[in-house]
Amino acid sequence: MSSADRRAASREPAGRPPVGDRFRDFKEGRRGGGGRRGGGGGGERSMVPQAEFRSYYGRPILKPPVWHHDIAAYLFTGGLAAGSSMIAAGADLTGRPVLRRVGRLTSLAAVGASTYFLINDLGRPERFHHMLRVAKPTSPMSVGTWILATFGPAAGVAAVAEVAPLLPERGLLGLARRILPPVGRGANLVAAVMAPPLATYTAVLLAHTAVPSWNRAYPYLPFVFAGSASAAASGVGLIAAPLEETGPVRRLAVAGAALDLAAMRQVEHSMGVVSEPYQLGRQGRLLRAARAFTVGGAVGALLSRRSRLLSALSGASLVVGSLLTRFGVFEAGKASAEDPKYTVVPQRQRLEARGVAEVEKVNVPEPD
Repeated sequence: MSSADRRAASREPAGRPPVGDRFRDFKEGRRGGGGRRGGGGGGERSMVPQAEFRSYYGRPILKPPVWHHDIAAYLFTGGLAAGSSMIAAGADLTGRPVLRRVGRLTSLAAVGASTYFLINDLGRPERFHHMLRVAKPTSPMSVGTWILATFGPAAGVAAVAEVAPLLPERGLLGLARRILPPVGRGANLVAAVMAPPLATYTAVLLAHTAVPSWNRAYPYLPFVFAGSASAAASGVGLIAAPLEETGPVRRLAVAGAALDLAAMRQVEHSMGVVSEPYQLGRQGRLLRAARAFTVGGAVGALLSRRSRLLSALSGASLVVGSLLTRFGVFEAGKASAEDPKYTVVPQRQRLEARGVAEVEKVNVPEPD
């Protein structure tokens, strides 16, 4: 007898089916609550009841996020600041002064609100300062702190430049009147460069946690947040800018809404059991309302080219849709952390898939 024959005989006793077949029969029997085993008739009834998703000593498997709704608001205002800065830079380069002013002032107001929400959630203002003492590229929180610290002053200088036409033409203030516009343009361009990271790093921050419905959504959340930020900033432009300057904003609103809706659909339907929290409970209602507002705002943006009122209503709808999206995503993650089901089921599925792969690998006959 050859060495390969001896290994095969030791691995599979005579008269027994291969390991892979027995493992698959075992799985089918367990799932059926007493199905057929080993290809025989009748089979055995499983004596082990289906596991219940209970926590150990009443404690959750995962510690729920300690973040409050300040962080959900921070997700929205950060995206709004980023989108508004990009719109302002584009408006400045294409000669749309009112839209530029709206974008710069909105960006400054939103980044100021973001700073407040972040520091308020941290509990002590000095913690924000302490995070600037080091830079860790592997930490989304550290990277986000530096992004915010760079974006904020640039957005502030760009907004201050809007007061230049109000200054006297002579003296020291006259010098500031001449210097501020080019300085503001440069600062606005710096803010626009930092805007995409600012709009999307919070999605990476959420996905970097162990929260199931955030962690599994890592391929899609940055696109959700980028589209939502574009839609919200476009909405503010539709509200405050004149119709003759809002052509590019309308196109951006439609593109941002489409990106938001397409990526959010993937989050809600393509992640298996961990997609459920996005569809159930209060967060499900928030996200359905967000979808309705976003679709309505995008359609209104296309149809309101000659109506100032309809343009403003469309913009408001886009802003509300973006706000509800951020709160819905935030609440869905918290719900998934509180229910052990969303931690246990994916783990079991991964283990079963790994077990099938290992058994099939063992069952492959070795060459002579």
